[in-house]
Amino acid sequence: MYKVFVNDKPIILSDQVATDLEYEFSLLSDISIEEVIYKLRNTQAKGFYIYHQDLTYLWKQFQTDFEVIEAAGGLVIKNKKVLLIYRNDRWDLPKGKWEVGESFDQTAVREVEEECGIPNLKIEEPLEKTYHIFYENNRNKLKITHWFLMGTTSNDIPVPQKEEGIAKAVYEPIDGISILFDRMYANISDLLKNIFQN
Repeated sequence: MYKVFVNDKPIILSDQVATDLEYEFSLLSDISIEEVIYKLRNTQAKGFYIYHQDLTYLWKQFQTDFEVIEAAGGLVIKNKKVLLIYRNDRWDLPKGKWEVGESFDQTAVREVEEECGIPNLKIEEPLEKTYHIFYENNRNKLKITHWFLMGTTSNDIPVPQKEEGIAKAVYEPIDGISILFDRMYANISDLLKNIFQN
């Protein structure tokens, strides 16, 4: 299964028939992805469930409708706190665009260092990917973000990268993070719920 967000509404791509009647259901052959995105942006539809018996085929076909952008970011945990950034009136995790010649873990470390001023980062393990669709330059784009769990030996206070529009970079206690979920993009709150609430 893949869960791709359009704003805070999901498109679920699956090789299992939907049982959740909250979302509209369609076979891949019966609907255009452009129509799905339009409905999620402009109607009361809460989400879409798209089915095909071959999930690999479904995912490949879905991606052909977009320019795919690869990115990477970090979930930094230190002293039972999580490093968060605040940008565009939303809490988020530091991340950024992958550059040619980098591995995704190198991108993640570079972006956390740049966006939060935190050195001495060490990747502990890869996490799940997140997917979201955004509109830029008259085109829908699909961003695939590779996430990594990180630690740091640095005691530096985070410094937000203002030129990237980041207003705050702070460590927040893990046990209180759920109160911020409503002020995060759904793909980020989903990621954090999967990690901390399972």
